[in-house]
Amino acid sequence: MRIRFGYSADADDAFMSWGLEEGGVDRRGLDWEFVVSDIQTLNEWALEGRLEVTAMSMHAYARVRDRYELLPHGASMGLGYGPVVVAREPLSRGQLQRSEIVVPGRLTTAFLVLREYLGGDFLYRELTFDRILDEVTSGRAVAGLVIHEGQLSYPAAGLQKCVDLGEWWTLESGLPLPLGVVGARCDLAPATLTSVSAAFGESIEAGLMDREAALRFAARLGRGLDAETLDRFVGMYVNELSVDMGDEGRRAVDRLLDLVG
Repeated sequence: MRIRFGYSADADDAFMSWGLEEGGVDRRGLDWEFVVSDIQTLNEWALEGRLEVTAMSMHAYARVRDRYELLPHGASMGLGYGPVVVAREPLSRGQLQRSEIVVPGRLTTAFLVLREYLGGDFLYRELTFDRILDEVTSGRAVAGLVIHEGQLSYPAAGLQKCVDLGEWWTLESGLPLPLGVVGARCDLAPATLTSVSAAFGESIEAGLMDREAALRFAARLGRGLDAETLDRFVGMYVNELSVDMGDEGRRAVDRLLDLVG
């Protein structure tokens, strides 16, 4: 059976898929096709049920729970860190509430948590995640919500942190912030679903065991990050909760789902 597996165009997702793509993990007799795209596109595809297995934002998962089953593997959870709102100078919460903020998509978890931080709806404009730093640096936007490696690279662009939403979330809830998860379509046969979950879990473990090889593979989506920063970024979002989210991860998922209702 063909399994189209979508993951976002960033290094941590590539790291987790390395074992299946190049690391020799047992594919369980399945024909895996890997589809790489930006997270907003994957979120929109999840609404359509386009791919059999896909990474998606937790915010998007909240809207497709009837179509996708959450896998225990592959979650990207911030442990006291996460998406960052940046500007050319630090802005207070009140200033952000009065400003237009460029965001990487309204279905991203970052957008959902920013809305919670600001106390409700706010003025925003959508851009692909890789254009946001330049939009703020150039002055075309007052503030931007950065995800992926932008969480580490914004100081090099001359920008300042207004708020780290992962830090804020953990202080408020005492839980990690579940940003991205992986879901398998509910119409997969139970045996296929079991095979998919086991193979992907082993893929993550393989990357952690052969970190150097998995990082070389992930570097193709590192958008110019040096080796040290790439390793740091992957380490932020591929951790024990990625191997299995466990009870703590599920509590965090439930807490975030409460925001969507």
